[in-house]
Amino acid sequence: MLQGCRLLTGAGVLLLGMAAGAEERGRPKNPDNLELVKRIREKIVKRSAEKGEGGEMGVVTVRVPLSGNAEFRMVPIRAGEFVMGSGPGEKDRREDEGPAVKVKVDAFWMSEFEATWDTFLPWVESPVPRYKDGSVKGNVGGSTDVDAVSGPTSPYTDVTYGMGTKGYPVISMTEHAALKYCQWLSVQTGMFFRLPTEAEWEYAARAGTKTAWHFGDDARQLGEYAWYFDNSETGTHPVGKKKPNPWGLYDMHGNVAEWTLDQYDAGWYGKEAAGGVRENPFLRPVTLYPRSVRGGSWDDDAKDCRSAARRMSTPQWKQQDPQIPKSLWYHTATEFLGFRVVCPAKLPSAEEMHAIWNLGAVGAGK
Repeated sequence: MLQGCRLLTGAGVLLLGMAAGAEERGRPKNPDNLELVKRIREKIVKRSAEKGEGGEMGVVTVRVPLSGNAEFRMVPIRAGEFVMGSGPGEKDRREDEGPAVKVKVDAFWMSEFEATWDTFLPWVESPVPRYKDGSVKGNVGGSTDVDAVSGPTSPYTDVTYGMGTKGYPVISMTEHAALKYCQWLSVQTGMFFRLPTEAEWEYAARAGTKTAWHFGDDARQLGEYAWYFDNSETGTHPVGKKKPNPWGLYDMHGNVAEWTLDQYDAGWYGKEAAGGVRENPFLRPVTLYPRSVRGGSWDDDAKDCRSAARRMSTPQWKQQDPQIPKSLWYHTATEFLGFRVVCPAKLPSAEEMHAIWNLGAVGAGK
C-alpha cells in the first residue's frame, strides 16, 4: 500500500477540474467515478482468479485490444531493500539526492520499455466525443466502461514533434494524462496499472547496483545503454535498442525522462532518513507543481541520467499552450518527457485505485 495516499472519495471532490454547477447547466455527471473503479477492480480480481495468479512472479505479456492488440511485456521486480539517493562521494551529485535513505519496496511488475505510441495513440485518437476535462459527452448511460474513463481532447499540435510513432516512446503528456491512460489500460486488460513511485523507479533502475549508473561509474559507457545528448541526434529513438539493466529493463537511463507518482520536495530525503528503513515511501501530491521526474532523456547530459538524478516539473512546461485554460492533457515544451507503467503485486482497494488514477489532477484548480 502506498503510504500517505489520501483517498479522493465523497461528493465534495470535483474530479478533473469539473466546474461547480456544471450539472445544473444540463451536463451529466462524470461517469469516471468510484463506481466505475469498483467495476474495474472486480474485473481485475476475476482475471487474477481465472489465471491462478499469486504464485511465483514471471514476465507477463499484456495485449491491448483497443490498440489493435498491440503488446508489451511487464518484468517482475521482486521485493527488497536498497539505499535510495546518492552518497557525498558520487560525482555530479546534487543536494536533493540526499542524505541517502534505506528503503524497503514491495514486489511489482514494471514495463520492459517506456510507454510507446503503439498503445498510447489509439487512446489519444479515440472517436468518443469529450468535454475539455475528458469526460464523455452524449449518452453516458449507454457508454462502455472503457468510454467512461476520462480521455484527452484532440491535440492542438503534433504531439510527436515529428520524432516517429511506431516503437517510439510517448512524449509531451501531463502526469494526469499518463495516469488516465493507466486506467484505460486497466479496464481493458484486467490488470491494475499506475505510474511508479520515486522509490520504485530508483529501485528498478539500480537493479541491485550502487553505482552512478546501473553499469558502473564510467560515463564513457553510457552510450551502450542510453540515448542521451551526446548520441541522440536531438530526438527520441525506438525503445529497446540499447542494452538493458541487470533486471531486463531498457532505457532506464535516457531516451525520455519518466513521470513518477510523487510530489517533488528537494528536502524530502532528509526528512525520510531520520526514520530508519522506510517501507514503500511515497510523497502524496497536494499541488500540481512540482512533481518528480526520473531517468534523464535524449536531451540530457550523462550526469542527469544517473540513477539518483531527480527533476521537477514546472508550469513553464505548458508555456506554449495557446488554450485558456491550459490543457489538462499536454505539455507543449516537454519533447523529452515520457513514462513507463507498473503493476503492484498487492492489489489496492477501489478507493485507493480511484485516488491514484486522479493524482495527476490534484491541485489543478489552485
